[in-house]
Amino acid sequence: MFFQRFVGYCGTLLLKLPTKRPRIRRMNKHDLIQKVKALDGISQDERAYLIDLINTKKKYGLVWEDKPEDVEETLRTHLHVLQEVVEKRIIAPNSPPAPNGGATFDTPKKRSSQPSLFDSPPALRGPDRAADSPDGGADSKQEAPIGGLGAVNHSLIEGDNLHALTALTFTHENKIDVIYIDPPYNTGNKDFKYNDSFVDREDSYRHSKWLSFMDKRLRIAKRLLSDKGVIFISIDDNEHAQLKMLCDEIFGEENFLNNVIWQKKFSPQNDAKYFSDNHDFILVYKKTNWKINHLERSDKAVERYKNPDNDPRGVWTSGDVSVKTYSASYDYPITTPSGRIVNPPSGYCWRFSKDKFQELINENRIWFGSNGDSVPRFKRFLTDVKAGVTPMTIWLYEEVGHNQSAKQEMKGVLHDVPLVFDTPKPVKLIDRILKLGGQKDSTILDFFAGSGTTLHATMALNAEDGGNRQCILVTNNENNICEEVTYERNKRVIEGYTNAKGAWVEGLSGNNLRYYRGGFVPSIKSETNKRLLTQASTELLCIKENCYNELTAEHALDPRQARIFRDDSDVYMVVVYHSRQQAEVCEALVGIIQGVSSTQKIKVYGFSPEKDTLVEEFYGVQDRIEAIPLPDAIYNAYKATFRIIGLDKKQL
Repeated sequence: MFFQRFVGYCGTLLLKLPTKRPRIRRMNKHDLIQKVKALDGISQDERAYLIDLINTKKKYGLVWEDKPEDVEETLRTHLHVLQEVVEKRIIAPNSPPAPNGGATFDTPKKRSSQPSLFDSPPALRGPDRAADSPDGGADSKQEAPIGGLGAVNHSLIEGDNLHALTALTFTHENKIDVIYIDPPYNTGNKDFKYNDSFVDREDSYRHSKWLSFMDKRLRIAKRLLSDKGVIFISIDDNEHAQLKMLCDEIFGEENFLNNVIWQKKFSPQNDAKYFSDNHDFILVYKKTNWKINHLERSDKAVERYKNPDNDPRGVWTSGDVSVKTYSASYDYPITTPSGRIVNPPSGYCWRFSKDKFQELINENRIWFGSNGDSVPRFKRFLTDVKAGVTPMTIWLYEEVGHNQSAKQEMKGVLHDVPLVFDTPKPVKLIDRILKLGGQKDSTILDFFAGSGTTLHATMALNAEDGGNRQCILVTNNENNICEEVTYERNKRVIEGYTNAKGAWVEGLSGNNLRYYRGGFVPSIKSETNKRLLTQASTELLCIKENCYNELTAEHALDPRQARIFRDDSDVYMVVVYHSRQQAEVCEALVGIIQGVSSTQKIKVYGFSPEKDTLVEEFYGVQDRIEAIPLPDAIYNAYKATFRIIGLDKKQL
């Protein structure tokens, strides 16, 4: 109770303290810490937290009362894993036939009689599911992942994004190049739900709940970003100030890039009480070494370049040669080809010295007009300017679309599906973000995926410039949004569809999409749970290594004991599960590895309860493999993630 009262005293405050406040008596920090250590009625964790607060040397920042989430409490006892929903798998047409067998977990809609890896398996389920839940049995199996050759692999994860983000820290730590998110704006108008209840304007902890919600997710997002990564966050006025300060704390003020203004509406709202709200913000932060890409010049910008004198250097535009910063040596008369004498405007001088100006005339870089009697102007050739245009911080709807155009885009694809999004984002907006933020081979993440625009824009941009950008979407399935909107929209974009006007739209067929749902494994490190987590990790490993084409059947392996995958190029991955014949299985795998022509080291993920890496069992091919122990590698990734979001997981 003491701890709750202490934090509650802070409330939801925005503190902006000046660096010097001489009238406030400075506290002796050492004495204060000693008093905290002597306090009765608080736990060791609470005491440590208070001491940490004292040691924090913030001069300004956000202070709010952390409001625990139910989904966070789930992670205190369980680890999140992913299970593919095979019937929702979308594969490019050139993919090979799916292999038989498999040792991954089933979904509620697809089951088989594949025998279990375990003799007496516990249920793979969330902590709130019954042990006999139809989708909870670890002895349920489904076909293994399979990939379309040469296609880009995308992932859609259905579930709470905090759960999904913890799993992605194992698969994608420091690997995400561009993050775009459109979180709830916390308007108080049923747009932000916290612990299954909408947060309204009268809630005294309205901002605390939102900050608690965003803080954990953004801290994990930073962990996922590559060193060259960047994050774009859409927001409006309700939480803009708080989000800016939160991001300054998480990503660092020095990594703040800009506050973009997007014109989301093109007409005024005459029924607005005070002002017509026509824009949103997009906060932009880099990880460390991000470099921006410049925008392509528009046709309108290129049209400004002409060549009235048929200059062999090509089209050009002209600029003023006078400047306001006055220098007497640069103030001189110029004689035009027609004989007219021209002086700089009053108070101005020329941009160039007299000698430099004559040099430019000799190079035909000064334009005096078609009659040779105009005020001189400097010629700038299109071939001399940099390849792209530096983006401005105001993005007009003519350039990147608006809310209404986004709705029309969705209706064009999902004209027969009731739309539940009032403010989807247009493809052109995300297209600009992807062009500025990443490269042709970037990995992109949107963990507030909603209508799925980010994946749609990613696939469209790949089709436009031949890129192979890979996209990961995360969204919940409230009101069947994930299945009926996010998934269905992108399924049609890939496969082709008939639009609202009855015209057929060709699909972007060079893409694979896999649909995942979350499952849970108890986090207590018992022998049974270690085996279960190892078996449940196959989808995570395939995502981590981007390795989906299964060769298990080709090599006559028992999928209950081991499985082998490869990607479209030269990368192989082997997964070894716990079994009584593990030594014999590893011996067979040694022979398989010896026959593989890969020039890259083969990842071997093997069950190892004592943290050894099975190297001894792969004697003879040690130089060709990278052996990684399971489930320890997963435990380590999750433990580090729980630490940064302040979640106590001593059992890990």
